[in-house]
Parts: sequence; structure tokens; C-alpha cells
Amino acid sequence: MLAKKLLQQNNLPYLSLDWLMMGFNDGIPEYGIHHLLWPNEIAKKMWPFLQGMLNNMIYDATVGGAKDYVIEGEALLPELISPLMEKHPKSIKAIFIGYTDVNIDHKMVQIKQYSHSQNDWLCKEADAYIKDHIGNMMVHSKMIKAQCSKYDLPFFDTSADLKKTLDEAMSYLIEDAQSSH
Repeated sequence: MLAKKLLQQNNLPYLSLDWLMMGFNDGIPEYGIHHLLWPNEIAKKMWPFLQGMLNNMIYDATVGGAKDYVIEGEALLPELISPLMEKHPKSIKAIFIGYTDVNIDHKMVQIKQYSHSQNDWLCKEADAYIKDHIGNMMVHSKMIKAQCSKYDLPFFDTSADLKKTLDEAMSYLIEDAQSSH
């Protein structure tokens, strides 16, 4: 949702790591990157490729002028991006968004409410599957939040108020981007 909003309101293009993961899943399954892995497993397996891509994007921006992009998705870990951020402090800004403590039934309603396309895979699943996924994502969010604390990276917890927290995350990204340009 945030990436789409940044594209619409600020003309910031984005790359979904879900698209990238499904490219591996469907195009080169021999790499072992597939949709049945936990997000942290996907992140670790995709990291060498993603790191090479990010290094190239940073290099291109330094020689050809800055162009901002949003890379979004659950398959990125604070422990992986932090060293790259330290190496290129003016080129990368990372935030993490999750939900650590939600009412599962309420979250399921939100997921269905904010599904914007027929391609939203989760909305095609049975309610029991969606609830299980929400529980798994709470566990994943808690792990990400702990890593964010360890690496001093912002974590925006949408557990209490999804829209308000996404607005805060957007303000954080935009204010910083505007002050650095």
C-alpha cells in the first residue's frame, strides 16, 4: 500500500520483492527460492542477487544523477541491509513495517478490505489459511522489530492503526528525502 501511494503521490517507482521472488519461483526453480519458504529464508537466499542489484543502482545514481526507488516486500532483513546502508549512508534509507500484536479476525477484514486487485493472492485463500498467515506474519514482524532495534532502523508497527502508521512511515520517508535533495 505504501509503495503504491509513494508512486501515485511522489512519482517514486517501486520494485516488489514478491515479483522478484516469483521470478525465481517460476523462472529458475533450481535456485531454491520459492513462495513456500519463510520470508527470512527467502531474504537470505535472494540477498546476493538483491545486493548486486542495489550496488548497481547506487553506482548508476552516483554517476548519472540521483534517482530514488522504493524496494518493497517482506523478503528483506535489517541484518542484511544494515551493512550496505553503512557503506552508502546517503544512498539508502530503509524502514520496516509489520504488525506484532493484532486481532486476527480484524486483520483478516483489513486484508480483504485493502485488496486492490484480483491478483492479490492472499484474498483468494480460505479464511483459515489467511488467519494462519496472519499469525505467521506476527511472528515474522516480532523478529523484524527486534532486528530493527539491534541495527537502529525504524520499525513502523501497524497493529493499532494501519492507515495512521502508513501515513507516518510515508512522512518519515518523504521528509527525509526532501531534506537530503
